[in-house]
Amino acid sequence: MNSTPESLQEVDRVEILTLMDNYVDVLLTNTDVVYRPPLAKGGEIPDDTLVAEHGLSMLITLYRDDEEHTILFDTGYSSIGVLHNMEMLEIDPAEIEAIVISHGHMDHTGTLYPILEKISAPIPLVIHPDAFASPRYFVLDDGRKLLFPQTLDRSKLEKLGVRLIESREATLIADDMALVTGEVERTTTFEKGLPNAYLERNGNMEKDPISDDQAIAVHVKGKGLVVISGCAHAGIINTILYIRKVTGVSDVHAVLGGFHLSGAFFESIIE
Repeated sequence: MNSTPESLQEVDRVEILTLMDNYVDVLLTNTDVVYRPPLAKGGEIPDDTLVAEHGLSMLITLYRDDEEHTILFDTGYSSIGVLHNMEMLEIDPAEIEAIVISHGHMDHTGTLYPILEKISAPIPLVIHPDAFASPRYFVLDDGRKLLFPQTLDRSKLEKLGVRLIESREATLIADDMALVTGEVERTTTFEKGLPNAYLERNGNMEKDPISDDQAIAVHVKGKGLVVISGCAHAGIINTILYIRKVTGVSDVHAVLGGFHLSGAFFESIIE
């Protein structure tokens, strides 16, 4: 993990399994690029189903020659949702080799502790140090402050056998086949972060830039970069530009994940 971002290795292919999203439709069919779980198994429709919630979690599997690595990116909102879907999809948490947290908000960290309790071996967790920042608030237009829950605790993570990798810089993991951006450089003028997000620091309220926002990038051989974001509070264009800058790879094959572009505030950014 001491390699520089320019050392990002190409992969033959990457599979991205959505473990949690805020929408689910078990009747959707497959496409050329998306495979969906079948409605029935062994000719029988199960009496349980996948669940959706306001949150995100993805299982990223990288393949190169006979090498394979599996990364868990974010863990949804509730303490049960991601594990439930993993069980429905017959995913063993023990397959996870590393965990990456995109930022410290509750809808990306919810099932983290329950998942770690299912993994016996020490596991690296890549996270920006500001993900532990607290207290954080969402301030309403009438001035009321809504306190974000503090879901991340260093000591609790360490007791669960996590090997914390706290970095503001780009980090390579999975035998240098995946890049975690670290803090994303903000260069565009139209991407302004999360409105009404504030942070209390030294007793003073200040705008929260959510500097802990980070993404994952993979370089697929013959195609280019696959960019996977959690919320892209840094801006999805900023994220892409930064990844291209630090890796030296200009071709972008796919961009997916959370963009945080819903609501009236973001309409002008989309346009």
